[in-house]
Amino acid sequence: MNYESLLAELAQRPDRAETSPVLLVPYMWIGDFVRCHTVVRVLKDRWPQRPVDVLTTSLCAPLVDYMPGVRQGIVFDLPRGKISPKHERALAARLRAEHYGASLVMPRTFKATIAPWLAGIPQRTGFIGEMRFGLLNDWRRGERALPRMIDRCAALALPANIELPMDWPEPQLHVPQAEIDTWRQARGLTGKTVVALAPGAVGPAKRWSYYPETAKALTAKGFEVWVIGGPNETPAAQAIVAAAGPGARDLTGRDLRDGILALAAADLVISNDSGLLHVSAAIGSPTIGIFGPTSAWHYAPLNPIDAIIETKTTVECRPCHKPVCRVEHHRCMRDIPEAEVTATALQVLSKAGLAAAELRAP
Repeated sequence: MNYESLLAELAQRPDRAETSPVLLVPYMWIGDFVRCHTVVRVLKDRWPQRPVDVLTTSLCAPLVDYMPGVRQGIVFDLPRGKISPKHERALAARLRAEHYGASLVMPRTFKATIAPWLAGIPQRTGFIGEMRFGLLNDWRRGERALPRMIDRCAALALPANIELPMDWPEPQLHVPQAEIDTWRQARGLTGKTVVALAPGAVGPAKRWSYYPETAKALTAKGFEVWVIGGPNETPAAQAIVAAAGPGARDLTGRDLRDGILALAAADLVISNDSGLLHVSAAIGSPTIGIFGPTSAWHYAPLNPIDAIIETKTTVECRPCHKPVCRVEHHRCMRDIPEAEVTATALQVLSKAGLAAAELRAP
């Protein structure tokens, strides 16, 4: 079944006119959080009159401001690595005040279901996961049989046992041009064509080895280079800037909004398989993704990107999907040469008609 056929079927269902709000509990990693905007779109297609709210951490909260179809983000930072009854009760009190008619719990953890249950949300949908019978009252089976994360997440926005499409709506992040322009001017970032580099990733195995060399090659050709990421990426950013010289800027920091605006402002983004790859793709910026230990079929953005780069050599342990290289040679990333990434970047920029010396409009 394709998605249009699915929508035609859903339009005939008697609950089409439902108006009670829905709470979405997404994964709280940046990339997975972006992916879950597809679920928002499916919910709005299924129930056009139901407001959709998204539970979010402080880290991911800026993303909600750019997600069409989301009424509000419920920002709440639960303690990590443990269950805190005090915090769960406080979150449940906030949720109860919104009078949700349904909640969709994406993560499989027991912890993710506690607050919606305490809040008394009438319908609590999710996969069985960590033996969550009772906390969920619309529990689903068959999660492991679904091939991609997006299939597992979006399935929860549909009736049980319905045939799933493969062509889900893509995540969207709409960043106003006026906000981008104001951000650039406030930081003095006007001028040449910009290539943004996102060298971070969860786990060292997913980090490509030659960002400093690519940055140097790009600045030598007159392009401006921005390095984007969180505070953990600052040491890598400093090494890249040191290699590339005055044409490079370190824009890493704690505020994800800065990263979102930088990715929206860039003429090209080069990223590992990371959260920022999904942010860039959902914004619609020209994007190149570098994949090593992970499978692009499983983990590339649902949005189309300009190029996926993987090693052309045979690496028998790939894909391992591990955050740390178990065999310690890291060939799945080290065998991707700087020259290939730089050449691909130049091709994408040339196709877009962008030259290094071209000035951006103020």
